[in-house]
Amino acid sequence: MDTARRAAGELSYRDATEADIEALVPLIESAYRGDASRAGWTTEADILQGQRTDPEGVRAVITTPGSKLLTVERDGALVACCQLEHRGDAAYFGMFAVSPALQGAGLGKQIIAEAERLVRTEWGVGEMHMTVISVRDELIAFYERRGYRRTGRMTPFPYGDERFGLPQRDDLQFELLVKELG
Repeated sequence: MDTARRAAGELSYRDATEADIEALVPLIESAYRGDASRAGWTTEADILQGQRTDPEGVRAVITTPGSKLLTVERDGALVACCQLEHRGDAAYFGMFAVSPALQGAGLGKQIIAEAERLVRTEWGVGEMHMTVISVRDELIAFYERRGYRRTGRMTPFPYGDERFGLPQRDDLQFELLVKELG
């Protein structure tokens, strides 16, 4: 889609640019960490403290070839984003953030559907992959309702790397979820 916008109901989508970083970092942080995240249901505040990302991490997603950060706007205001990365026959879906005040209203479902459509049409991939912290049962159930399946394939959480947050428990790991795209 590059910088072109595509309307889907009330939402519009476009690829993030470096000019968006200043607005994207606080959006992502608010969806995952700190007291602001508790307004939504996707908070990680009880299992991770510290940062979720930083300007350099967001810039890397935006500028790396085969990667994009899809921004989602409603009435000109940034309300959500997600990372899409082309990985051969699959795409990776990550850094998904919906403004906590808007969570639970169905935006996530719409955004995931648009992301899946986008990677099928732009990259011709047949699968979407994502990793979710394995103790996030409610979040995993949300993705399962969207057609993602648990694989049981785990990767370790990067303990000691504060760029990913400060773990509040010692049993964190990422599970790969996969969805076949039609």
